[in-house]
Amino acid sequence: MEFFVPETMDWQGAALRFAFATVLPFLIGLERFLRRKPIDFRPFVIISVGSCGLVMASIEMLQTINDSNSNIDPTRVIEGVITGIGFLGAGAIFREGNFVQGAGSAAAIWVAGAIGLTCGMGELWLAITMSAIVLILLIASAPFTAKWDPDHGEDGPGQ
Repeated sequence: MEFFVPETMDWQGAALRFAFATVLPFLIGLERFLRRKPIDFRPFVIISVGSCGLVMASIEMLQTINDSNSNIDPTRVIEGVITGIGFLGAGAIFREGNFVQGAGSAAAIWVAGAIGLTCGMGELWLAITMSAIVLILLIASAPFTAKWDPDHGEDGPGQ
């Protein structure tokens, strides 16, 4: 039965980390969805929750392995997640004429992974701060970037 319970953290702590890893990127993804950007809110949450789970698993493993010769390094998990998310984000970027679209969504999806990793580490204050900064930036920049939105007809791509 030890395979089905956390060994070094309690259920409440794990649930709190997952809750923040779900809600914070959902807010960023919702902003992207409402502005009809290339990536809707679901990948933000999925990437964040997966990242959170991976870093929590590596922390659990690091703290439960009693072998002094073991070479478990949670930072390698972090490196792999960040690299993989970079490839996913690259898929959101496309060029149409003189316009490059999707860079904001690609960066936002990358930060969703970082938020998940941060939640998994238990640094919820940092995840909240990152989320707030990104949300404020995306919302405040909307009037300046609206002319490149897909549903904007004037001076946008293909015009």
